[in-house]
Amino acid sequence: MDFKTFEIEGLVEFQPRVFRDDRGYFLETFSMKWFEPLGIQPNFVQDNQSVSTKGVLRGLHFQKPPYAQGKLVRVSSGRALDVAVDLRKDSLTYGKYVTCILDAEKQNVFYIPAGFAHGFVALEDNTTFLYKCTDFYQPSAEGGLLWNDPELGLDWGIENPLVSPKDEVLPLLRNFESPF
Repeated sequence: MDFKTFEIEGLVEFQPRVFRDDRGYFLETFSMKWFEPLGIQPNFVQDNQSVSTKGVLRGLHFQKPPYAQGKLVRVSSGRALDVAVDLRKDSLTYGKYVTCILDAEKQNVFYIPAGFAHGFVALEDNTTFLYKCTDFYQPSAEGGLLWNDPELGLDWGIENPLVSPKDEVLPLLRNFESPF
């Protein structure tokens, strides 16, 4: 198991070992052992899945405390550009973001702790996005940031993404008061 940390504390990309042969392949998609060397002990309670066509952008979402969610994300088919924006108000990297290409061929996995806004854009048709969450979905705790906030300056790599009406009216970072 290889892993990569980022300049923003808490974000980790895991590269599981994939065992391939004439029958196909096998891999562990999650193991608590991955987190032990990093001192992280997430408690995942819910799994979610979405399927998107190329150019679908979902995000930037989070849940407010006490329902804040950490997420372990990957794609089982296709590719996605995944984004995590630091919303921890006492963090030196508040308002900064990290991107990670999730690729079904590579089978990589990205961990995003609570305190981040999260989103992704499908880079291929039929991108199946899977995520484990550390808390249950709570509609009253939903929050988000505008995906194309000029202050964030995110390059999603897709012109004219397909975005839900709900995601088109999320606040800008400068008008946002972090609950984290």
